[in-house]
Amino acid sequence: MKSVTPLHLAPDQPYNGSVEAVVAVCKAGADTLRVQVLSLLHKNSFSVGELVEILGVRQSALSHHLKILAQAELVTTRREGNSIFYRQTMATGKSPLDALRVAILAEAASAQLEPVTVQRVQAVYQARTDASVAFFESNAEKFRDEQDLIADHYHYGDALAQLLDDTLFHNQETALEIGPGDGAFLQELSKRFVKVTAVDTSAEMLNKAKRLCDAQQVDNVEFVHTDTASASITAHSIDCAVINMVLHHVPAPSDIFRDVAKLLAPQGILTVTELCRHEQTWAHKACGDLWLGFEPEELATWARAAGLSERSQVILAQRNGFQIQIRQFQRLQ
Repeated sequence: MKSVTPLHLAPDQPYNGSVEAVVAVCKAGADTLRVQVLSLLHKNSFSVGELVEILGVRQSALSHHLKILAQAELVTTRREGNSIFYRQTMATGKSPLDALRVAILAEAASAQLEPVTVQRVQAVYQARTDASVAFFESNAEKFRDEQDLIADHYHYGDALAQLLDDTLFHNQETALEIGPGDGAFLQELSKRFVKVTAVDTSAEMLNKAKRLCDAQQVDNVEFVHTDTASASITAHSIDCAVINMVLHHVPAPSDIFRDVAKLLAPQGILTVTELCRHEQTWAHKACGDLWLGFEPEELATWARAAGLSERSQVILAQRNGFQIQIRQFQRLQ
């Protein structure tokens, strides 16, 4: 009997998939609730408890659907402190079924969620934000000691300043620092740009940064108490944006890339200093971290989705076991 080659493969290409695997992936995407889960996980991660709250379903029922999605390799898990968070699986292209998974995830990402679901998502984000702000409001005076447990400004400040000096900016009029902490890097930005804006959701931390700038006689920095989504900054006006050790504190890291991309001028550059993924769970309580760092590809994925192109990447090894990644992205249009 003459063998039949699957239509999607070249005659000399081995068939590595299985009928059962194809059915499992297709089945995983053939349910309304599971599509909603994939849509929610398109940009950010959620714990089981958060997904239960957002979708209004029983945890036992949701766990069943999450198991199906995990078996189809459409979602994966990661522990953040005492909670397990779900996220979309990032296709590597190495699996014969990755193209099918990417197609299902893309369709789910474009699915329209019910208004009540969107409201519940915002409520979850707000709860995360409130927890982060509360930590910094109560620990503003101990900020430097807390940060030194992981990586304080002096661990990466010189490397970051040198990177900015080596960067050919299209203009050097305006700079933005998101979450300036105690203001240690604002002086560096003030030397290189005409006008600097510091944005933070914590009034206490913003006041601390302002006091440091006043002591250093830095007078070209404006302090704005808000978040990136609400910042009253003219769109497409920022030549340089800096985010130093902030993403692991924010409720929706991918949204920061989207917000900043809207603020960057054409050819504007975003520089991100952030922890690489680690397993030191004590950082959640001791330093108010929401996330235990990020894989380099996560930041790259979020940047691409926001329309930013990657320029460079530097990894710094730290004495206390952490690794810091310094990344640059650019808005081309």
